[in-house]
Amino acid sequence: MDFIRQLRIFVTVVETGSFARASDALRIARPGITKAVNELEATLGVRLLHRTTRRVGLTGEGESLYERATALLNDVAAVRNLFGGSADHPVGRLRVDVPVALAKPLLIPALPQFYAAYPDIEVILGVSDQPVDLVADAVDCVLRIGVLPTSSMIARQIATIPMVICASPNYLSRYGTPERIEDLANHKAVNYFSGRGHRPLRWSVSSNADMHELSIPSAMMVNDAEALVACALEGMGLIQVPELLVNDHLSSGRLVRVLPSAWDTQWPLSIMYPNRQYLAPQVRVFIDWIARLVELNRGATLHPV
Repeated sequence: MDFIRQLRIFVTVVETGSFARASDALRIARPGITKAVNELEATLGVRLLHRTTRRVGLTGEGESLYERATALLNDVAAVRNLFGGSADHPVGRLRVDVPVALAKPLLIPALPQFYAAYPDIEVILGVSDQPVDLVADAVDCVLRIGVLPTSSMIARQIATIPMVICASPNYLSRYGTPERIEDLANHKAVNYFSGRGHRPLRWSVSSNADMHELSIPSAMMVNDAEALVACALEGMGLIQVPELLVNDHLSSGRLVRVLPSAWDTQWPLSIMYPNRQYLAPQVRVFIDWIARLVELNRGATLHPV
């Protein structure tokens, strides 16, 4: 296996804290993760990780390699971006990945403005709710909603996004409307999962200035935000989603907001990229542009920081 790829897998194991979570993050089968780390240890002739049934820890040699490996992987990403023109006239390809919830409501309608300002940048836009390895997938930057895992990547929070809990009128007529957080235990949800593990994302609910994380029983699980909304529209359960994704449905009455005590729940919106020091011009102007776009869209569904 390629040495750089082995280093990337090793760094991901360290940052996620387990082989299983690294498998989910990189979308590589668990045996492939184990094999890569074993081969790396054999190549270097040292033991890099202490393995237990619950988690992994770094040996002294592993700590040294982790520091050097993260720097090396950042340099690899920087080499890809050497030919991006100048700060005044950026050119070249820009690989961006954004969540489904942001693509159609926010980013795509504004892209003509970006092209007008930077006509020599070719945007390669990935729209996905699944984890992306910026180095492995040759992605320059990603937008992400929610609390980010520990990573060697640079993360810049640019806004918070109000989250709403809602359901179709049909669902609420059959199962009732939850009035308190405790009522959620008696309802079914369409839950969201990300990665290979099929573990549903826990709901974050605000109550009396305290934030609670809840696991709501699933009627169904999906890994795409638009599919999540579609299931709710068909009356399959409650959902918790970014407000900007369901605004039109809430206005039309096809979905109904519930649980007023949780309406002030907000998730962070961040932009991630490999290295601040070696950002190519096209990446830097896009990061600044998306931050301005969020500021211009300040309102009920986006709160710039």
